[in-house]
Amino acid sequence: MTAVLRWAKNYIRRAPSPPICFRNTNYEVVGGAQKLEEEAFEDYQTGKYYPVRIGDVLASKHQVVGKLGFGVSSTVWLARDLILHRHVTLKVFTRDHQNDGEIEMYEHLMKGNPSHPGKRFVRTFLDSFTIPRAGGSHHCLVHTPLWGSLRDMIARNPYRDRFNEELLRETLYRLFQALDYLHTDRKIIHTDISANNILSEIRDESMLDSFVRQELEHPSPRKQIGESIIYASRLFQWPPRGEPILCDFGSAEKGDNENTRDAGPDKYRAPEVMLKMRWSYPVDIWNVGVMFFDDDGKWRGTVPVPTSRSLDQLEENLKGRRKELFVNFMTPMLQWVPENRKTAKELLDDPWLNDRIE
Repeated sequence: MTAVLRWAKNYIRRAPSPPICFRNTNYEVVGGAQKLEEEAFEDYQTGKYYPVRIGDVLASKHQVVGKLGFGVSSTVWLARDLILHRHVTLKVFTRDHQNDGEIEMYEHLMKGNPSHPGKRFVRTFLDSFTIPRAGGSHHCLVHTPLWGSLRDMIARNPYRDRFNEELLRETLYRLFQALDYLHTDRKIIHTDISANNILSEIRDESMLDSFVRQELEHPSPRKQIGESIIYASRLFQWPPRGEPILCDFGSAEKGDNENTRDAGPDKYRAPEVMLKMRWSYPVDIWNVGVMFFDDDGKWRGTVPVPTSRSLDQLEENLKGRRKELFVNFMTPMLQWVPENRKTAKELLDDPWLNDRIE
């Protein structure tokens, strides 16, 4: 009898969850004249995006429960793994996008030293699969869900684009731990560090359930074009409470390569990249140094950066020794000569970053 009960418990635990029915038709229909999300990209008109629908079950196990975002080469969705009973994120690429290198990079990142403190702040992937389609298949990456990007946090912060000193320090400390893992353990250069590629963990699983409940009760606005539907992305509830995670390794390079290509967005591009010189790990440090500046080149935080070495140019929220420490922290990252920039490991010992005020 005991064996029968054990078998029954195991069967119940392993039995797939039934798909959710998304039947609520009380949603906003977006007008034909308005471009909605990925529709604004030229490639949308060529049919390169896979027409994902909320409620679809992909790869016989991942049910799509809502849209998280979009980009020039992919759309991102929250899904429910019906077999393993967990939420996942699906990154569905356009059919012309080859992501074999990205999968190989993620596999390489996962093989690193598990005791390195920076490993947990680097995103890994759970699985990958291909969606067959006439005219070309679509690759898909499966990740653990994350809340949103640093840029999202800035936009939704009640103080808008301002970071207080404590939050800035905590974010940068975790980022340098992640970079030290990449640079010293995995010998990888990220090349594309920006506020869009640093996401926040989701510690409270109820946030995911709430997302699904909102989609059921208040379906996302959408627009139908032929047989395809474009959905508006849905945000997770505020506030995020998890650690920052460095993501998106589609542009990453191995550190021992002869790297000379144009790496990173123009506004974050390191001097050696612009000068067509060979570049390496210091480009990531430069990226971090310029990342908290806005699109107009203005400092976005409550801790301002001086235009010269004069400490008098700093705002009153940093005074005396704190002003000097912050300038001393920023200066080694924004050196024109790559060899003069501090490494991630060296920056982790910085007095300002560690709040050591003597």
